[in-house]
Amino acid sequence: MTEQTTPVDDTRPAEDATSAFVPQPRSEPLPPATTEPATPGFVVPPPPVAPPLVGEPQEPPVKVKKDRRVLRAVLRWTAATVVFAAVGASAAYGITRMERTDVPGLATEDDGRWDYPAITKPPLPSGSPGPFAEANTAGVHSADLRELLLPAPKGAKADASLRGDDGWLATKTFLAQYAEKEDREAVGQFLTDYAVRHIAARGWTSTDGTRTRIYLLQFDTASVAEDLVTNELVHYDSPRYVIAGAVTAVRDEQFPERAQVDDITRYAYAEAKPYGPEQVREAYLSAGDTIALVVQSHKGTAPAVPFQQTVVLQSQLLD
Repeated sequence: MTEQTTPVDDTRPAEDATSAFVPQPRSEPLPPATTEPATPGFVVPPPPVAPPLVGEPQEPPVKVKKDRRVLRAVLRWTAATVVFAAVGASAAYGITRMERTDVPGLATEDDGRWDYPAITKPPLPSGSPGPFAEANTAGVHSADLRELLLPAPKGAKADASLRGDDGWLATKTFLAQYAEKEDREAVGQFLTDYAVRHIAARGWTSTDGTRTRIYLLQFDTASVAEDLVTNELVHYDSPRYVIAGAVTAVRDEQFPERAQVDDITRYAYAEAKPYGPEQVREAYLSAGDTIALVVQSHKGTAPAVPFQQTVVLQSQLLD
């Protein structure tokens, strides 16, 4: 069966590109187009358009209108990205250029924090792991205990009574801080039973009149030190033995939980009202084989911020 083709009537007027596809009348009809059999699956291409003659006036090119709203949105997002990148880079650079007292959250000049010197941990003996390394199952501090004491802040006056003999404090000097004779005897017996190895201490009076005492007590293993703290020295809501100068002490609710140092167990207390001529704050720290006791007292009310700062820094040295 022979396929029939229908002649193509191409006498329709040509479309002008500048007329938005609206037919335009011509003065002369176009000659009839030559018909050829259509090949299935192919589209007959349109006849080529002859290039314009030199000197002949040309129609201006069609300008495709872009969506200005999309363009403006793209420009805005691009500008915002550049601004954010610039602000982030400048902020990071600014923080690296700030002093410690200028960075919020680290320290500010008017929040009551003390000006401590640069604090670094003492070097460990060659081949000795840190107190909380997996290989150190006993939780032993291999560094010199005296080097793990927090240094006094700028302008503070050292307490000579806590220097001890060659930096080691006598047990009776440590026990003297407890108010009652019965308490001193009880704590002294615990230190004997749990075989305390060393006691190192440091104390000072700061420029605002706050008195600080820090004691580090080292035992054979972390389990021994932890057992002594949790079972003999502290309750959850109060210490078991009252420090001299305090009437009662309760859990320090002002101490922020976010200030907790990893691997260090902290028990912080403050003397509750009504207190006497001065208020006492204290904190026990369980840090591996070492127990730390930080005590601060001040006439009237003992400021909370220096106490928190001191406890956190001492915790970091023991970590």
